[in-house]
Amino acid sequence: MQAIAETLFDIVYLVTVITIGVLMIRGSGGDRQYRLFGWMAVVLGAGDSFHLVPRAFALCTTGLENYTAALGLGKWITSVTMTVFYLLLYHVWRERYRVTGQNSLTAAVYALAAARVALCMMPQNRWLDADAPLSWGICRNIPFALLGLVVILLFYHSAREHQDKAFRWMWLTIVLSFGFYIPVVLWADAVPLVGMLMIPKTCAYVWTVLIGYFAMKQEQNERRNNDETLH
Repeated sequence: MQAIAETLFDIVYLVTVITIGVLMIRGSGGDRQYRLFGWMAVVLGAGDSFHLVPRAFALCTTGLENYTAALGLGKWITSVTMTVFYLLLYHVWRERYRVTGQNSLTAAVYALAAARVALCMMPQNRWLDADAPLSWGICRNIPFALLGLVVILLFYHSAREHQDKAFRWMWLTIVLSFGFYIPVVLWADAVPLVGMLMIPKTCAYVWTVLIGYFAMKQEQNERRNNDETLH
């Protein structure tokens, strides 16, 4: 039952975020903000597929324990693509609120992302082993959490300052995603049931993507209505 339910959930998730991403890329109409957002959604879905597809295959066949290397490799790839996801989200913030300069902030964001990727590449992570060390799981997620915190604060303050109703909950989606993710990193190996938190974490990312998609459609509809009024 778990295999069927989890597999269906993952299929719906991956198809949803990748489809929305493609629609945003194709429908952005040259708007860099939404084109970036579209690529962000595609990176999210494509990256997660490296972990979720082997996991679904394992659940539906001989079990997770027989696919340790494939699942570990998928987690490794996903760890990197999620870092790219937040870099793209940072640039969405810059585009949406027309931020210029602030080179020190950009340098800090890229430094955190680079630290995260570098730590993910360390052989001590033992991604392909069944008994990967928790200490490295914590270590590589420190710069990732800091990167997320920076993006949370940027969207929280900018949305309030600009009274941006469309993006007013963007910061909360990221808070929720990390709030559900951190316990999994810390305790999922000891208490497998904690791994269920990945479901609401995934839903938080879908909310993130939908915020961008609905904002794009709303702006396009308003632009179309204004053009019709003028004519």
